[in-house]
Amino acid sequence: MSRSRTRAAAAAVLAALLLTSCAVEEVAGSDDDAAAPAGSGQAMAALDELTVKGRAPKTGYDRKKFGSPWADTDGNSCNTRDDILQRDLDDVKLRDDDCTADSGTLTDDPYTGTSIPYEKGRSKIDIEHIVALGDAWQKGAHRWDPAKRIALANDPLNLLAVEASANRQKGDADAATWLPSNTSFRCEYIALQIAVKQKYELWVTAAEKRAMSRVLTTCPAQQLPTGDAAPTEAPPRFSAPK
Repeated sequence: MSRSRTRAAAAAVLAALLLTSCAVEEVAGSDDDAAAPAGSGQAMAALDELTVKGRAPKTGYDRKKFGSPWADTDGNSCNTRDDILQRDLDDVKLRDDDCTADSGTLTDDPYTGTSIPYEKGRSKIDIEHIVALGDAWQKGAHRWDPAKRIALANDPLNLLAVEASANRQKGDADAATWLPSNTSFRCEYIALQIAVKQKYELWVTAAEKRAMSRVLTTCPAQQLPTGDAAPTEAPPRFSAPK
């Protein structure tokens, strides 16, 4: 099974998300936010469209409010974790159930740039929420119905196989406080975060927007990945606490 960052970043671009205008309006109260340069790509234009607000309190956050980990929301009889391992690893060997990834290799890990072998039960690979669930909670998800939170937690657009210690170092950080050490992936990483926040109508803080803009000035033509157009609400058979 071959893998590229384009596939791992779910780079199919949907026409419905094309942003034809590159004009940028300043966000009130954040005069020091960077403006998109002329000729900028979809990612910079989409960043400018995101709502800028302060971070809400983390009061009430609980991972359980995003549903059971790795729920099979797409109904393919494989859990989300194994779906992403099959998507992102090379040379995947499956168990007899044709779902469970038993071994493989994460070639050129997006966060560290290293190659990491995978063996079930001895994994040094995590499935990462590109927009952390704790960050999402503080930027809009605390207001959502459970179905939308479950969808975000299992949306392939928001998931990536990465080196475990880098994922845990990131925690719930946004772009203002954490970026991958693999600088060659930063533009794609920021574009993915913007795509997720646009899709789920999550906001960014002023500091987060500045950090995202600084990265995108190094790649002004960066396009916006869109994933596989997974719905923003999980099927009614899934539930989570409100």
